[in-house]
Amino acid sequence: MRLLAAGVATANPLVDSLSTVSRFISITASFATVGALLSMGFLLFEKQGSLGATGLRLRAVVSTSAAAWFISSSALAVTTVANILGTSLSGALDINTLKSFLTQVTLGQYMFFQTLISLFVCILAFTVKKTGGAIALLIISIIGIIAPVFQSHSASSGSHALAIGSLAIHVIALAFWVGGIIAISLLDKEDRSVALPRFSVLALWAAIATVISGSANAWTRMNFAAAWETGYATVLITKILLTAILLYFGYENRKNLARKSSIDFKALTQLIFAEVVVMITAIVLGSWLSSHQSPEPTMQPAFDAAVAIAGVKNPGPPNLWKLLTIYDADAFILGAMIVAVALYIKGVRVLGKRGDSWPVGRTVAFALGIAAIDFATSGGLGVYAKFSFEYHMIAHMVLGMIAPIGIVLGAPITLALRTLPIGRNPEERGVRGTLISLLHSKVTSIVTNPVVVLAIFDGSLFVLYFTSLFGGMMQSHAGHLFMNVHFILAGILFFHVIIGVDPNPRKVPHIVRIVILFAAMSIHAFFSIALISTSTLLDQGYYKSLENPWLGDLLADQHAGGSIGWAMGEIPILLALVATFIQWMRDDSREAKRIDRNEARLAAMGQPDELAEYNLYLSKLNKRD
Repeated sequence: MRLLAAGVATANPLVDSLSTVSRFISITASFATVGALLSMGFLLFEKQGSLGATGLRLRAVVSTSAAAWFISSSALAVTTVANILGTSLSGALDINTLKSFLTQVTLGQYMFFQTLISLFVCILAFTVKKTGGAIALLIISIIGIIAPVFQSHSASSGSHALAIGSLAIHVIALAFWVGGIIAISLLDKEDRSVALPRFSVLALWAAIATVISGSANAWTRMNFAAAWETGYATVLITKILLTAILLYFGYENRKNLARKSSIDFKALTQLIFAEVVVMITAIVLGSWLSSHQSPEPTMQPAFDAAVAIAGVKNPGPPNLWKLLTIYDADAFILGAMIVAVALYIKGVRVLGKRGDSWPVGRTVAFALGIAAIDFATSGGLGVYAKFSFEYHMIAHMVLGMIAPIGIVLGAPITLALRTLPIGRNPEERGVRGTLISLLHSKVTSIVTNPVVVLAIFDGSLFVLYFTSLFGGMMQSHAGHLFMNVHFILAGILFFHVIIGVDPNPRKVPHIVRIVILFAAMSIHAFFSIALISTSTLLDQGYYKSLENPWLGDLLADQHAGGSIGWAMGEIPILLALVATFIQWMRDDSREAKRIDRNEARLAAMGQPDELAEYNLYLSKLNKRD
């Protein structure tokens, strides 16, 4: 739970202690905020999307915990400045010093962002009246919690994508697990009995994610024998043991809940409060770990520009074998894909148990889309994309134009609508109803407008590559991750509107889709030509700083990227164009069959069909004239 980058010197014992206490309060308060919002959005009863009485009361918990999060985060920023400068608290409270730290230092910027998020949630807590608002604040809170994680390059020998991604997943899983337990402990007996069955399922998956991500992160930082002989290792092992105890508590909770009619709520309540105590102890240890530098090897390796900047060793000149075999896990995207695949498989299994079928082709398409994302982010293509603009553009095309087609044709929204749970009582719309409400919301209607979709899909290319954004984002893992996520989501949105089989809040005519496709093709070609015609580098020195021996002319590499972007970008759009024509013909065929069935039905009833009624209408007009 290294929420901040370790590596700052300790100013004095008092500052060190205050830093640990501030971090502990910040972590606990942020988790409590997440837990309360989670209960409001998903665990407690609601009435057609509006919060129930208990949900409304929990707004006070959200506001209070967010206020504590804000105060402790502010105090943590001050103690961090004191640690960095090796000064007292009074010296760290200098306005100019704090301003410089919060606005010019990367660590300070992330901490300032987190502090603003906590203040934002605190202020808006009492304005929330619907589950949608609670879910929106929950997402914002999660973003605030994990923000400082992306500043940390905690791996001792590269593997930044694994170290940072696993840490982000670890923090998110802990926030749901620990925050949920805190919120459950604050509920009365009746509300607790309502929330526990749903939370039990979530807690199981959060616990699994916590253990796996924590193990991966520990491996990146403790990957040499001498590290396990330090005091840091002792604290880490103690935290692992406490996590094992928490897993046992979770097992007992699920076993108790499985009895349903004979649930011992008194024993269950006692177990929950014991779990809270152990969790708080684990958080204290995690706060200490995040305040101290992990052990480092006695013999430091020679400086490697690739490891320091890209987070992975230079893979050497590219060839087919390396592209297919090299793997550097981007744990954050990998974790998101695992969750998506698990939910998809769960949905298919639910349909199977009900006796319903799900087209195998959709499952295969979804699997191929996921595999393409993994190859372009963690596989050989993803690795080489960090060292060459040409391979970056190939990865971009895969993420934005190839993988999304598979995801969209997999129809994940349709699968979710057929399998998500409905309300637990007649007044509750449930998770499925929440998804339906989102699909019919004004925001979704605006985002799926064909013009907006085109602007996001193609317009963002010019904003990204022909401004300083590209070079700045390539310099950090957070920026690189944001780019990849943007490519994926923009592609999914575009192809969902054009060839998607999932429900769409607005029915886009086929002729409009074709026009949008031709426009996208033209804009993309113009973008590629602009790249090929560039006379200066767009990366602001990123690729040059890697000191890549097998990449000679960087401008030629950039031009090659433009050429590949042009070639690879046209093919998916042409395929989408063909698919749109096919869908148009199928829709016309279905409409013709519907008309024929209606005419046959009317004829059997002795009534005129639509054509006869229209002719009769014209005849009446003629007689009137």
